[in-house]
Amino acid sequence: MKVLLLKDPKDKESGADPYIQELGLYRFEATLIPVLSFEFISLESLFEKLSHPECYGGLIFTSPRAVEAITICLKEKSKNEAWSKSLKQKWNTKPVYVVGKATASLVEEIGLTPQGEKSGNAEKLAEYICSREKPSSSALLFPCGALKREVLPTVLREKGIPLESLTVYQTTQHAHLQESLSSYFSQQGIPASIVFFSPSGVKFCLQHIRKLSGDFIDHIKFAAIGPTTAEAMEAAGIPVSCTAENPTPQDLATGIQKALQLHNC
Repeated sequence: MKVLLLKDPKDKESGADPYIQELGLYRFEATLIPVLSFEFISLESLFEKLSHPECYGGLIFTSPRAVEAITICLKEKSKNEAWSKSLKQKWNTKPVYVVGKATASLVEEIGLTPQGEKSGNAEKLAEYICSREKPSSSALLFPCGALKREVLPTVLREKGIPLESLTVYQTTQHAHLQESLSSYFSQQGIPASIVFFSPSGVKFCLQHIRKLSGDFIDHIKFAAIGPTTAEAMEAAGIPVSCTAENPTPQDLATGIQKALQLHNC
């Protein structure tokens, strides 16, 4: 059975995408279609703030892209030297909160030690942070995207925990999205399941999928990588057949398997 994954391929060049690998173990034929493009902004401002760890109580990352913004900064020799010489060690004396395993992995690559990765979504991460931070603490630095949800900032604000947000990337539709979707449906047909990985993915893909699926859209079992994406799907009128218990390849594959068995696919 075919599964369409509306996400970018794995960031690292080596090896197959873990979602394709895991779904393959369940005998699903999975295909990736990149949905989003990212433009990084305010990188000089970001590194200026990173250069003063003494001003902050820690870091928060709720997406891999926010960590990638730092990785881009570190490609510059002088910034990399400053990071390696002292900044990395200073930040490692403070908590670095992350929302999931993918983000945690990138945080480790820049030499920091993540915590909270089992949270899985912004709501749970906010609870985790609130259980460890005090209202009197220094502000937490939060590099984020232009489309970030306000759940985490709102919860922290209500608890009196200071937060300093900085937008470091903007999200737009991938230039070849419509072409890629049309090509997939014409060559592969209607997939058994389609997986959304973000509310932005729902926004950019849904109209094309409805048009390409036609009357067969009711045969597709739609899956969400997490509750935030599931909410966006439901708001757009898509029936959510399964939501991954955690945003991992294993939990997604298990959820899709159960959903398809339940619907006798």
